[in-house]
Amino acid sequence: MDISLIINNFLNPPILFFFLGMLAVFLRSDLEIPQPLAKFFSLYLLMSIGYRGGTELAHSGMTWEVATAMLAAVVMASVVPLYSFFILTRRLKLTVHDSAAIAATYGSVSAVTFITATAFLQKLEISFGGHMVAAMALMESPAIIIGVLLYRLFTTTSPNQIEFTWSSLSNLFNAGKSGDSSEHQSDFSWSELLRDAVFNGSVLMILGSLVIGLLSAGGPGEKALEPFTKDLFRGILTFFLLDMGLVAARRIKDLRKAGASLVGFAILIPLGNALIGMILAGLMGMSLGNALLFVVLCASASYIAVPAAVRLAIPEANPSLYVPMSLAITFPFNIIVGLPLYLSVLKVFWS
Repeated sequence: MDISLIINNFLNPPILFFFLGMLAVFLRSDLEIPQPLAKFFSLYLLMSIGYRGGTELAHSGMTWEVATAMLAAVVMASVVPLYSFFILTRRLKLTVHDSAAIAATYGSVSAVTFITATAFLQKLEISFGGHMVAAMALMESPAIIIGVLLYRLFTTTSPNQIEFTWSSLSNLFNAGKSGDSSEHQSDFSWSELLRDAVFNGSVLMILGSLVIGLLSAGGPGEKALEPFTKDLFRGILTFFLLDMGLVAARRIKDLRKAGASLVGFAILIPLGNALIGMILAGLMGMSLGNALLFVVLCASASYIAVPAAVRLAIPEANPSLYVPMSLAITFPFNIIVGLPLYLSVLKVFWS
């Protein structure tokens, strides 16, 4: 691996501001980003990357690479929660509800990691397609739904008795068709879950911006928005990562409840998912930039969309496990070490 890539990425101003946020918490500084501003930064980044992705997709059109990339994204978002769940229950001996929540977290994606990856590619002047934004949006919801189905299927089963078999998978996909009259499921609503999984704020913003970009591409509106969607992007990303540093540092203390095994899971599973993503990207003949973004999507973990849905659908799950795992371990690992590591490996195979 090219060490200079790690050094250059680490010295990238947005990454350094992420560490400034963490340092502020460790030093007990009163540095803080007001919550309304933090929400605005998040919405801006989702809008900007979605809109620019829509315009790029309009210019490139629907091709075989676009279709296969989006199909592969949905497949990964559906499969990763399955084997993650069985690893967590059978190997790490976690409860069914915590395993389902963590599995959904690592099957879904981190929009901020994706956005940081696009900035990383732009700095290196490596091109990528706007359709990868659509792939990212498609990966948000399937993992949430699979995680909840796993929870409903195995909620009364001891972790030692859970088996990864074809019959268990068949039962999983039939779970949503049968009613469940048990007391702890009495207030569960599939319509609310699907609404939260498919139409939560982050998914709706990025999908809506993507559609608007598609409709307005090539017109005067695209050029008029360029200063807002392009010129301001890195500055807003820097402020957002500063806030992420503050939040991540505050969550680190919760990791003591997770234990060393879950800390290892938060690093090794993304690496395994990244390897699978590389193999799929190679089989589909993706360009280097698109391959990196696909690998990053496979290796990332959600800390925005999933917690909101899991809080509704799996109330017994402990948020002090799945939130700090994704936000305080996987997210920093991916943006500091993962991006240059994945790119270096891809360069070897793509050369």
